[in-house]
Amino acid sequence: MSIEKTKQTKPTFWVPSAYFAMGLPFVTIAIASALMYKNMGISDTQIAFWTSLIMIPWTIKFLWSPVLEMFKSKKYFVVVSQFITGITFALVALSLPLNNFFTYSIALLAIIAFSGATNDIATDGVYLSVLSPKLQAKYIGWQGASYNIAKLFATGGLVYVAGILEEQMGIVNAWVSVMLTISAIMVLLGLYHIRMLPKGENATSEVKSLKEGFNTLSDVIKTFFHKKYIYWYIGFIILYRFAEGFAIKIAPLFSLAEVSEGGLGLSTKEYGLIYGTFGTIAFVLGSILGGYYIANRGLKKVLLVLVACFNIPFAVYALFAFYQPENLYIIGAGVTFEYFGYGFGFVGLMLFMMQQVAPGKYKMAHYAFATGIMNLGFMIPSMMSGYISDLLGYKIFFIWVLIATIPAFLAAYFVPFGNPDNKEQEAITQDKN
Repeated sequence: MSIEKTKQTKPTFWVPSAYFAMGLPFVTIAIASALMYKNMGISDTQIAFWTSLIMIPWTIKFLWSPVLEMFKSKKYFVVVSQFITGITFALVALSLPLNNFFTYSIALLAIIAFSGATNDIATDGVYLSVLSPKLQAKYIGWQGASYNIAKLFATGGLVYVAGILEEQMGIVNAWVSVMLTISAIMVLLGLYHIRMLPKGENATSEVKSLKEGFNTLSDVIKTFFHKKYIYWYIGFIILYRFAEGFAIKIAPLFSLAEVSEGGLGLSTKEYGLIYGTFGTIAFVLGSILGGYYIANRGLKKVLLVLVACFNIPFAVYALFAFYQPENLYIIGAGVTFEYFGYGFGFVGLMLFMMQQVAPGKYKMAHYAFATGIMNLGFMIPSMMSGYISDLLGYKIFFIWVLIATIPAFLAAYFVPFGNPDNKEQEAITQDKN
């Protein structure tokens, strides 16, 4: 079946699956692989550094986004990158039993990072070119929920399965099975999107050669930095997830660490159960409700509320570090609170980049640029988190995470809006009619 041929389908049938496919490679590298390496005896410092470093493609993806405009359609690159990701995950699985498994698997995960980042560019391109601003706001909650369901599926459901399999067949074989499962899912999603994903825009006639592609890239970068308030936007985007960058690598390692080492002492299976049940339900509800909340009130009015919902729940991990609860229901309640707030607040940043940064001649490329900057703000603290955690210990480290949330509140309070938000755009449209 040709990748180019498809029926125009309702967003309900492709937004959730497309953004699940976008999230799965990212969170597998960012979190699930960290748990895998922890159980396979790699140190926290190595895990945090290397699994953060190989995520660079998500930061620099804007560099090749104009080149994607030269060939085929956005849908073509979505499908092809999903197949490449699926095949490479199978190779990761095959590398785990080898003596130098860490070196080989990290190199393969770096390839997945590149194909995953390409998938992000093309998927966002479809979303931005197919949906109107009103529909973008309507489906932003579903987009965020689906992306992060992948996070909870990988760090919850699959990790829980890995915990069960570790008891039955050993650590290595358990994670081989998990990586093969992710491989199969990505290939199946690619097959599904051949039929269900809209094409998005075709290759642009403005770019006809590699030289013109690089000239377009130069223009993309130049026009990006000429946008009104762009430096305010860059600061806001970086700081929104700054505290999360520190917490995301260490929170799962802290959960699995022995109580005598200051951790919670959870087994792999318990961790997967808590995050795969309590976390999944809370995050999905938070994301969907956050999307409808923004759609009804307008992003500008609720931005500070969203930042608070996103950042304040990190206090849960500080409380866990000081009191080290043993009751799984207490831990589950804390995770539920944290993930509901995370889901509710996360959609605000994504919609901000769509409404304030992306509009203009190079909508897809500028949105890719914005998400790359977001990942840079996320990646740098992630790379440092293992060293800082080892230096400070879990208790002081999570206090530091809370201090690191303060810049996000300041940025949200002062950031200007250069374009109408979804509510203002709706009013403008009604006035014209």
